[in-house]
Amino acid sequence: MKYLKVGASEIQASTVVLGCMRINKLEKSEAARLIHTALDAGINFFDHADIYGGGRSEELFAEAIGMNPAIREKMFLQSKCGIRKGLFDFSREHILRSVDGILQRLRTEYLDVLLLHRPDTLMEPEEVAEAFTELKESGKVRHFGVSNQNPMQMELLAKYLQQPIIANQLQLSVTNTGMIDAGLNVNMENPPSINRDGSVLEYCRLKEITIQAWSPLQYGFFEGVFIHNDKFPELNRVLDRMAAEKSVTSSAMAIAWILRHPARMQVIVGTTNSQRLADLAKAAEVELSREEWYEIYRSAGNKLP
Repeated sequence: MKYLKVGASEIQASTVVLGCMRINKLEKSEAARLIHTALDAGINFFDHADIYGGGRSEELFAEAIGMNPAIREKMFLQSKCGIRKGLFDFSREHILRSVDGILQRLRTEYLDVLLLHRPDTLMEPEEVAEAFTELKESGKVRHFGVSNQNPMQMELLAKYLQQPIIANQLQLSVTNTGMIDAGLNVNMENPPSINRDGSVLEYCRLKEITIQAWSPLQYGFFEGVFIHNDKFPELNRVLDRMAAEKSVTSSAMAIAWILRHPARMQVIVGTTNSQRLADLAKAAEVELSREEWYEIYRSAGNKLP
């Protein structure tokens, strides 16, 4: 496993992250096996959200590993808040209430990172700043970040926050490359040149905000996986060939493609299969050349100008 510093923090986190959205569907013993497989593979960063399984994913995580101070020291825990049924809520009261619930379910006294879960257009940045300061001063949360936010939304927050934004969760896979495409097609009049997110990739690199790539094996918006999918024959041909050459799975190759980017991203993998997780963790050790990276990019149907 390889590690990186998350944003402007002291956290040395694994580049591969276990996303815990679906673990509520597992039996307790299965969840325990999955988490210990992650730890054995060198994964020390775990991503949660208060809405995952209606909170049950966080509860089961803590139950499965028998959360205690010794185990807690071996991992970094991140969770998210801000999504309520049918709306988003970044109010001070909701953030504070959500964190108390998260801590209770995870059986821990603090979160290493709290993310705002998607943008809330009714956000009052002053309220967010008050909540973050209270959480920081009380020791309940050590660092803060966002998800799916563009540069101006982060700038608005940063104007009021006393703490740096250290992470931004963004959808990225070899079939969902909008943040990369726009930067490759500058000054062009073709669909990939459309800048839909305000150059968020470059902004995060400039501001030392770690991008956490979610749905790294999905195409579209939760439309399915592209691995061994008949819709992507050339991509799978290339991934299969390179995977065989480097003695990893095709899925690990797709993860390695993201990790090769010099933005130094983390990749959130959401598998609940222990063996698959062990296989995906090997992506951190794969070395891709520039030629290989661009070949994978092109094989997904992306065209260079």
